[in-house]
Amino acid sequence: MFKLIERLNRLEQFIDSQDLSAIDSDQILMMNGVSWKVYENLLNNLQDNPEFRIKYLEETLEIMSPSRRHESDKKRIALLIETYFIEKDIDFYPLGSTTFREQSVARGIEPDECYCINSEKSIPDIAIEVVITSGGINSLEVYQGLNVPEVWFWQKGKFSLYSLQKDGYQLIERSLFLPELDCKLLADYVLSSAQPKDIVLEFRQRLKNS
Repeated sequence: MFKLIERLNRLEQFIDSQDLSAIDSDQILMMNGVSWKVYENLLNNLQDNPEFRIKYLEETLEIMSPSRRHESDKKRIALLIETYFIEKDIDFYPLGSTTFREQSVARGIEPDECYCINSEKSIPDIAIEVVITSGGINSLEVYQGLNVPEVWFWQKGKFSLYSLQKDGYQLIERSLFLPELDCKLLADYVLSSAQPKDIVLEFRQRLKNS
């Protein structure tokens, strides 16, 4: 555990160095052979540190430090989706980056954003992942073990939606929970160069007129 914290401290120092100040990409640290106990201890040690996201799959640990662009996209997506919920009078429960984990399947993850629809549940109906830097643990493998019904990925300016079926996740055109939501339209607003307030107001008006 001490060696892991030491490596994490070095990663934090490296990320904060001037050499990385102009690089807008996520920084990822991968480690193999990490026990569930070490994983849970790490979660406890970092519970008040928003600079890191942790993912765990069968003794493989991923620690990610999200970039400024990652966090900006995440917040824009959340603002727009929550605007959609409100305008369409849909009951929702935002769970943000809550840690979901299950020792029996050796899986744990912290979504960028996630929501329960209509009623609060122990596992979100929709989990959203912003992908800026590729590689690392396969998030769908983690989510499948946790039985998350729907996972959205935001990558390269578009959404890819996956629904959990009997044989695993299947790519879908529209959300089964939000079938009227046009994800291409949503992507256009996430990519907009306008001020966030103006983006939300325009999106809200577009929903009112639809």
